[in-house]
Amino acid sequence: MTREHFTTTWNYPAQIRTGAGRIKELPEACRSLGMQAPLLVTDPGLARLPMIDEALGACRDAGLHCTVFSDIRGNPTGKNVLDGVAAFRDGGHDGVIAFGGGSGLDAAKAVALMAGQHEALSLWSLEDVGDNWQNADGDAIAPIVAVPTTAGTGSEVGRAAVITDEQARVKRIIFHPRMAPATVFLDPELTLGLPPSITAATGMDALSHCMEAWCSPNYHPMAEGIAVEGMRRIRDYLPAVFHDGQDLEARQHMLVASMMGATAFQRGLGAMHALAHPLGALYDAHHGTLNAILMPYVLRANECVIGEPMVRLGRYLDLRQPGTASVIDWVLDLRERLGIPHTLAELGIDAAQADKVGQMAVVDPSAASNPGDLDADQYRDLFVNALEGRL
Repeated sequence: MTREHFTTTWNYPAQIRTGAGRIKELPEACRSLGMQAPLLVTDPGLARLPMIDEALGACRDAGLHCTVFSDIRGNPTGKNVLDGVAAFRDGGHDGVIAFGGGSGLDAAKAVALMAGQHEALSLWSLEDVGDNWQNADGDAIAPIVAVPTTAGTGSEVGRAAVITDEQARVKRIIFHPRMAPATVFLDPELTLGLPPSITAATGMDALSHCMEAWCSPNYHPMAEGIAVEGMRRIRDYLPAVFHDGQDLEARQHMLVASMMGATAFQRGLGAMHALAHPLGALYDAHHGTLNAILMPYVLRANECVIGEPMVRLGRYLDLRQPGTASVIDWVLDLRERLGIPHTLAELGIDAAQADKVGQMAVVDPSAASNPGDLDADQYRDLFVNALEGRL
């Protein structure tokens, strides 16, 4: 397909501008949302790269008062968000450009959510529990333009942000229905510099979103369709872009698949994320890598209740003898081809906090839509299996 084929704009679930070079439209997109002084929020690594200087320069050349905030950890914390809110207010900003991978996008969305709220409102009071989101003033949320530079989290179309509560040592999902970015740029040129290891880990994160949405017992036929097509694209294009990072077509397809995963998981997630969230909080491990390692162990743990969707998935992916076993074999083969570790122990994680991990996982919001009911002891055992490589 030609480069021009991917240059298009659609409006689901936000305005999505796809295609190489579309980032040049960033100033116009900001202006269309009423921004005159956007705060560009990104991570420290990206802040040092030319793409940030170029985006900043383009905005300033267009007459926008634009500055950068980049004091964000790989697993963004509540303090990172509060520091970003302070930068937003001190700089007189009126919108946010969320630029980067999952950490930058999540932190940026949380900054936009909190920047206009009453100072007495706590970030944690907006945790995705019940109707907590109603504690916030939706009209005070700053407009957001999202520019993903990895193909994994799909946070650019999400209505939530995963933020670490350092004091409690737990990841909390902060949610508001008006928190989703209004405009998204899927520009594959911005992902060309990703090293193979990050390409693999983020791509597997996108697969985990599609896979868990597909397995969720909740009724959402639209999400089912999006999830299964997202997995097909990952099957076809993640190995290609892992081996050739300059494959612009594969990069574009992976950005789309990532966004599809985040759109699909409105149907729900499951035990992969219920475990990855506490493990990320306790060990500060990469979220996508955790999901990639946990995936086959979770599929095995849910095997007795996901038989029918696994058969359908196997047929769609053209696997031999479609079913749970063939899907697990496909996942194991894909992980091996991408250099993903087989066990959590290979990340330096041990069993010292196994009981705590089980207790944290069972109350994680993602656990509610796991296809099988797992208690804290079963989550503990699942964690230990992934630690020791017992499938």
